[in-house]
Amino acid sequence: MARKHPQRVRLLKLVLAMAALRVMLSLLVVAFCALMRVNSAPSGNKTVIIQIFEWSWDSVAAECTNFIGPAGYGFVQVSPPAEHIQGAQWWTDYQPVSYTLTSKRGNRSQFANMISTCHAAGVKVIVDTLWNHMAGIESGTGVGGSSFTHYNYPGIYQNQDFHHCGLESGDDIVNYSNRVEVQTCELVNLADLATDTDYVRGRLATYGNDLLSLGADGFRLDAAKHIPAGDISNILGRLTTRPYISQEVIWGSGEPIQPSEYVGNGDVQEFRYTTALKNAFQSNGISSLQNPDASWVSSSTANVFVANHDTERNGNSLSSTSPSNTYVLATIFSLAHPYGTPTILSSYSFSNTDAGAPNNGVGTCSGSGGANGWLCQHRWPAFAGLVAFRNAVGSAALTNWRSDSSQRIAFGRGALGFVAINNQDDAWSATFSTSLPAGTYCDVVAGKPTGTTCAGAAYTVSGGTFSATISGRNALALYVGASGTPGTGTGGGGGSSNGTVTVNFAENATTTFGDNIFVTGNLTQLGSWAPASSIALSSADYPVWKASVSVPAGVTFQYKYIRKTASGGVVWESDPNRSATAPSSGSSTLNDSWR
Repeated sequence: MARKHPQRVRLLKLVLAMAALRVMLSLLVVAFCALMRVNSAPSGNKTVIIQIFEWSWDSVAAECTNFIGPAGYGFVQVSPPAEHIQGAQWWTDYQPVSYTLTSKRGNRSQFANMISTCHAAGVKVIVDTLWNHMAGIESGTGVGGSSFTHYNYPGIYQNQDFHHCGLESGDDIVNYSNRVEVQTCELVNLADLATDTDYVRGRLATYGNDLLSLGADGFRLDAAKHIPAGDISNILGRLTTRPYISQEVIWGSGEPIQPSEYVGNGDVQEFRYTTALKNAFQSNGISSLQNPDASWVSSSTANVFVANHDTERNGNSLSSTSPSNTYVLATIFSLAHPYGTPTILSSYSFSNTDAGAPNNGVGTCSGSGGANGWLCQHRWPAFAGLVAFRNAVGSAALTNWRSDSSQRIAFGRGALGFVAINNQDDAWSATFSTSLPAGTYCDVVAGKPTGTTCAGAAYTVSGGTFSATISGRNALALYVGASGTPGTGTGGGGGSSNGTVTVNFAENATTTFGDNIFVTGNLTQLGSWAPASSIALSSADYPVWKASVSVPAGVTFQYKYIRKTASGGVVWESDPNRSATAPSSGSSTLNDSWR
């Protein structure tokens, strides 16, 4: 038997004790950072976030003043501001080459002005932030003039500051069941920062502190799943103040990395919620959405969305092109239901998934929609109306749940609000029980009221009930504080003492034999959104389908085209609802194309 050496034994014990102490200190640091972080959910009563995707800093500033602030939104989430690789594609913004604040969105001065302008409008700013990686190309020059190679960014990072995992050919992630591979190999060739090293952690914190010094209120951490939660915690602990944090952690079946690991750092984007909404509104039934799935992160740490910039491109969510108004109805649900902190995507039309921002990145909206290629979903009347609803109901509990079928639900938010959603083609007539006080309430799905005049219909609650008919693929939402008389855009059509005028509908649509095009809308003259009562268009001038309809003079209305198939199906064109105002006399023509 070998002879024991007391000095060696004591030395070994000391080494082991020191290692244990390092582990304990590391755990204490993580715990301390978790205790020191701000509440996961944004503070204040305005918690809805707009992901204002690919807008220039000047246009974000203008929109904060002109609409976002007055509409009651709490936050804008803006695109990454750091210098990035050149190219018109949207994803070039997500390949930084330096931490100089010069990007396609504008320069440092414009970025700072955007933040201060939004703050003046009562809107906080969340910055899409890249801590996982740098560029995914071998070399080049950034949009601000910085030269770089794949693993050398002069004055910032060198080869030793990146992971070189050696687990796969080319070091790209292949096996998502391997935690080490997911967090040390490269995501589609993007140079993976060694966030486990002190230098990289310090450099990322310096960048974060620079953004905070300009007034940034929060960070959305892109690709957070590819950074160990402890690394993020360490970096957050180096910040001068603790911002709101939302982390992109995409859940994958059977994968070892779970969203729940990251809740100690802040909110986590709950992608399972996005999938559940898509499945429910498209086929499975929305009656299943009463309670969040037990496997999801808790409501207080969930950042949720119907769609974001990735999912609207990869098909993993509903989107503005989804049929049958499902995207709008799902967003109404997301804003009305208490689970999570909701983000609304405000983006643009695209014909290919790489397409960058239209109009040279200058975001432009008009009225209740977009212009120059922008969709401006944050201005859609139903979305703006439900933001006011959410601000009003706050944290009130879910009450009076009702599901008359798998695709029809209604629920209250305490005694402060009530919503009903009809995700079927035919109308839903019912008497609803509600905790709302007696009174007359505006339906804010049609938009926010103007003074004492509703944007759409009004409903009277008496004795804890009210009766309503909700047209197919539509909804209603009532809340305390939105009271008034019906407006001219009501579901019943609204009257006008000025008589009627003719609106000519002309829709360019290519169809297959046996299919026909119809128009419907929120006027009785257009069938009150009911496909069975929609107006048939003539194909005499095919591919332009035409019909003339008499409507009240001067009325503002919403409408949409539908295609009835030879087999009896109904296909709605994509969102948003179209909007028009009838002339005060004579006639007008609406020239549209199927979308």
